[in-house]
Amino acid sequence: MLLLFNNTNAANIGDATGLRGSSTAGNLYISLHTADPGEAGDQTTSEANYTGYARVSVARSGAGFTVTNNQAVNAAAITFGACTAGTNTITHFGIGTASSGAGVLLYSGAVSPNISVASGSTPEIASGQLTISED
Repeated sequence: MLLLFNNTNAANIGDATGLRGSSTAGNLYISLHTADPGEAGDQTTSEANYTGYARVSVARSGAGFTVTNNQAVNAAAITFGACTAGTNTITHFGIGTASSGAGVLLYSGAVSPNISVASGSTPEIASGQLTISED
């Protein structure tokens, strides 16, 4: 989890130096979904489509995610574009590799409570509310 979410070396995998972080950490992209995109889905599966929506980039660092043991959570609020037209009921989030298009969906999970989006609203996932666990 540290390698993916914080770009921190993963020691003792393969050899003593382990898996190395990237020279440039880059970002992961958070998406909103109106249904569970499922394991076979990509970043566009059931993705929100209200006017003003776009995925949000989150840094692969401690500023973007807090990782403890086998759990990662968002370190800061994730605020999406304001809705200027249309409606959506957001039930799930996704974490992927692309800012737009199909991309690779790495993780997804439920949003609780659901987020109702209508004109004038600005969807947000509060700090610590986006949780990914690996057992």
